[in-house]
Amino acid sequence: MTDIIAGVEMPDTSAVAEATDFLRVRTSPLIFHHSRRVFLFGSLHARELDLRPDPELLYISAMFHDVGLLIPFSDAQQRFELDGADHARRFLLDRGFSESAAEVVWRAIALHTTPGIPGRMDPEVAATNYGVLTDAVGWGLDRLDGDRLDEIVAAHPRGDFKKEFLQAFVEGLKDRPDTTYGTINADVLERFVPGFRRTSMVDRIIDAPWPR
Repeated sequence: MTDIIAGVEMPDTSAVAEATDFLRVRTSPLIFHHSRRVFLFGSLHARELDLRPDPELLYISAMFHDVGLLIPFSDAQQRFELDGADHARRFLLDRGFSESAAEVVWRAIALHTTPGIPGRMDPEVAATNYGVLTDAVGWGLDRLDGDRLDEIVAAHPRGDFKKEFLQAFVEGLKDRPDTTYGTINADVLERFVPGFRRTSMVDRIIDAPWPR
């Protein structure tokens, strides 16, 4: 039976089923429900804006976009967005997807917190970013039908999302603070981690090993 929420059909493929199981087992209910909402919101915005993302690739992008907060990809410290992107890319290639499909998903996840750029890129990249913005900061809520919004939240409850989501960022980033340089992630550590001081581009230029 096809799963339809708020008029959005969940893609019925083996990769989608495996990604769903991966999130259920390897992450948290907070991240699972947030990720599903991101797909749904992103799909609705794509429909309104006449974007045509591949539903399967958009779903994988949404489901893996915050995986890096909980599961670093390798021993090398890097931005959590890159961890999630690397996980998704490997997931797709291991299941026979093309390099081009894997790269679209990689970009969607790697850029999902980057202001301004995703909307100029592939439909999957743009729609992922729009879904994230809607669920995290309420972007575009005024353009969504109230009944559909209620249906999404009923299927995937927010709970105490604001508090728990910020805490997930703190837990995921506090031991790798240098990876937040130049990103919005530094905002979270500056607010919640005592003693954290963000490094600015001004600091780096002034401290560079040049005489002037």
